[in-house]
Amino acid sequence: MASVLVVEDDQFVRSALIRHLTDASHTVRSVGTALEALREVAHVPFDVVILDLGLPDLDGAEALKMLRGITDVPVIIATARDDETEIVRLLNDGADDYLTKPFSVEHLSARMAAVLRRSRAGAGEPAPGSTVIRVGGLTVDPLRRQAELDGVRLDLTRREFDLLAYLAGRPGVVVPRRELLAEVWQLSYGDDQTIDVHLSWLRRKLGETAARPRYLHTLRGVGVKLEPPA
Repeated sequence: MASVLVVEDDQFVRSALIRHLTDASHTVRSVGTALEALREVAHVPFDVVILDLGLPDLDGAEALKMLRGITDVPVIIATARDDETEIVRLLNDGADDYLTKPFSVEHLSARMAAVLRRSRAGAGEPAPGSTVIRVGGLTVDPLRRQAELDGVRLDLTRREFDLLAYLAGRPGVVVPRRELLAEVWQLSYGDDQTIDVHLSWLRRKLGETAARPRYLHTLRGVGVKLEPPA
C-alpha cells in the first residue's frame, strides 16, 4: 500500500480518486492547488503524487518543475491534454508517467503499481555480489546508484540511472525496446516515445547525440545497445 497525494481542483474527480484509492487501501491526502501540493510534499514523505495540470493558481507543468526542485517522489500526470509535444515536455521536466483524461480506475491502478514497483526497486539495495560496471570511460555503481563518465559524476534522475545501468550491464548487446519497457519501466506495454525521451536525456548527459552516438546506439526497429566508443 502507498501514501498518495492527489492534486486535483475538480471536486468530483478528486472525490472519485480519493474513494478509489482509499478502497484500494492506500493512504490518501488531497489538495486543490499547486502551492498546497508543494507545502505537502515538503513535509510529508509521499510514495506517489497524482498531479492535474489545470490547477487554479499555477499550471501543473510549472508545479511539476517546482516539485522536482524539492523531491524525487514519483509523479503521475493526470491531464485532459493529449498534445504529443506537451507530453514529451512533461516527461523531460521529470514526470514519471502520464494519463489522459478520462481514464478508468483500473488504468490508474496499473500505472500506479508500475511506478511504485520502479520506485521501490530503485530504492532497494542490489543483490549481494553486485559490482561496479565499467564500459569504456563509463562507470556505473549499482550499489551507490552513481555513474561517472571519464571520472566526472553524472547527474542522473532515478529513471535515467535505471536505464543506463540496465544497458551497461549488457554491453554490446542489442536490448529490445519491449525488454526495456518490461525491465526498466515494469510495463508489459507502452509508448516507445517514453524510451526515446529518456535516451535523449542520457545522450545529452553523456555528451553525444543520436546523429553522433558514442555509447548509446539505436537500431531502428530492433532496440538499443550500449558499447564503448570505437
